[in-house]
Order: sequence, then structure tokens, then C-alpha cells
Amino acid sequence: MTRVSGRIVRPGTVIEGHVDVDGPTIAAVTAGPADSADFVLPGFVDLHCHGGGGHRFTTGDPDQARAAADFHLRHGTTTVLASLVSSPYALMRDATRAYVPLVSEGVLAGVHYEGPYLSHTRCGAQNPEFLRDPAPDELTELIDLSAGTLRMVTLAPELPGALAAVEQLTRSGVLAALGHTDATYEQTLAGVAAGATVGTHLFNGMRPPHHREPGPVIALLDSAPVLCELIADGIHLHPGMLRFAARAAGPDRSALVTDAMDAAGMPDGRYDLGGQGVEVTDRVARLTRDGSIAGSTLTMDAALRNAVGAGIPLEDAAAMAATTPARALGLRGQVGAIEAGLRADLVVLGPDLSVKRVMRRGAWI
Repeated sequence: MTRVSGRIVRPGTVIEGHVDVDGPTIAAVTAGPADSADFVLPGFVDLHCHGGGGHRFTTGDPDQARAAADFHLRHGTTTVLASLVSSPYALMRDATRAYVPLVSEGVLAGVHYEGPYLSHTRCGAQNPEFLRDPAPDELTELIDLSAGTLRMVTLAPELPGALAAVEQLTRSGVLAALGHTDATYEQTLAGVAAGATVGTHLFNGMRPPHHREPGPVIALLDSAPVLCELIADGIHLHPGMLRFAARAAGPDRSALVTDAMDAAGMPDGRYDLGGQGVEVTDRVARLTRDGSIAGSTLTMDAALRNAVGAGIPLEDAAAMAATTPARALGLRGQVGAIEAGLRADLVVLGPDLSVKRVMRRGAWI
């Protein structure tokens, strides 16, 4: 039995107490005086990550994927989706097959396709060469070969066939996310009505709000079933906009994500994203061809610190980093909170919210 003591962050509250761990499972959580001022949080759950530590999820290389997951694990991310970018069908197929064993092993929680069914107008750092309209046969083949590994697909609801694709994904148990979209308010609501339940990195890669055409941002914020991803790096979102969005949606509908690329944790320099050159300068990644922001160099621990720095209470930020995304993935009874019976995934943060220790499945990393 292992005991972890400190200020335990649970949904809606922070208590002084102890977490008892038996094997890979949380055995008990008890309140009481602790001899540590550290914070104990549930392991972070990142729904949107392309790589880190010099390694990529985007190429379909299992060794690269394992190393990227390990890099983020050291920053407290105990559950991660491997996000691809817009790619040819063959790469999507091969990467999905390659990641099935990693999902079975527990290294990854699944695969996320960010594209290729996205708007040319709002493609951002997505490679326009690979963008296309949703194809039912293509999706059927990918869903079937994934054997449950495919967990989320981001698409633009205004594209021909997109609403049917949302319905197809939903029937198959795959999260449909709306993003990289030039949709109107009404087109976005049609996507939600068809079954979409996630807004991919809210504000970024979307038609901006206007008082006479609210667009996708307002439609997603105002739709009760939708979880809104937020990139809290201080670059994608101003801290005031981050705080506003988190308050508007609430911690039960807001999820911190990294959208990290392989440059996370690495020096400034030249990198690649989906076959496009990226220049990283002072933490900011931009496409060399047009200066578009190209993912991030963020880690989840930094996202949490930035959220708290923006004025979001720690218990809400912890829910946004763990509880809410875990629920979206259907893992509420396994991870995402510090409760007896759940998997012992814990992050111990110092008083300054820097990572001190990470536990996954009851073992210290």
C-alpha cells in the first residue's frame, strides 16, 4: 500500500488528506492533516496532441508514438489521444493499424483524426494538399480497421456529406468534433444536432464571432452537449478569452488540450508538421510558408498553470485537465478523478504548481 499526502484536488474542492493506493488502484481517499503542502491532482487527460519531446504521433511510427507519450507522461499526462493531422488515406490507415497495439497496451487511449475533412478557408496549419470532403466508404474502412482505436474525428460541418459523417461516427461510438470550420451559426448547430459533441480548439481555426453572425464559436459555447477544447498557452488564446470561455462553458464542458507538436520540450528551430515546414521561436510554432500558428509547444502541466494564472480556480482547472476530458472519452469510471476504485493516476505538484512526481497505474514514473 502506498500513501500520497497533501492538498488533494477533487471535483469542486481541495481538501487536506491522503490517497491510499493498492496496486494500480486508488483504495481510499481520507481527509486529515497532511505533512505536505503539495497538491495532488488526477492524472491529466489530453484529447488533442500531435507529439512532443522531438517525437511525433503524425507519422504512424509506433516508436515515435511511444516516445511522445512518454514525454507527456513526465509532464503529468497519464491518458493521451494520438492526434494525426490531415493526411492521405494510406497514412491514416497505416497509422491507425500501427497504434492498435499501443492502445491495447495502454500507452495511448486512442487515435484522433484532426482532418482531413476540413475547411480550406480555415485550414490553419493543416496541409491544404490533403483536405477533402468526408467519404462514407473511407470512414467505414477506417472505423472497422481501428478495432475501437479511433476515438475522435474533427471535421467542418459545412462540407458536403459532413452531417452524414457526424451521424456515422456517432453511430460507431466515435466522437465527432467540429473544427477548422467556416460554418455559420446555423450550420454549426446542424452539426451538433447530427451528434457532434466536441469543439476542436475553440476560436482557433474558426470563423470569428460577429454580432450579426455568431458563427461556430458562439454556437458551440451555447450548446449544452458540446465540450469545448481550449489551448491555454497564452498564444492561441489571450488569458482573458480563456477565462471567459471557461466561465461561459463551465468546467464540466471545458477541456484543456495541448495541441502539441514534436517541438514541445525542444529548442527553437525548424520542425515539420504534416509535411510542412515549421519554425519555432520563443515557444511559438509557425508555418514557414505563411506564418500561421502551427500547433503548440505546450504541456498539460503548463496549461494548468496558465489556466490558474488566468483566474480559473485550481479545482476547475484540474477538472478541465482531467475529469471533463475523461468523461468525454467514456472513461469516467476509470480515470480523471481521485476517487476510490479508479485507476491510480496522480500528479503531485509543488505549491508553485510545478510537477514533482507522476504516478500511473499505481507506479511512480
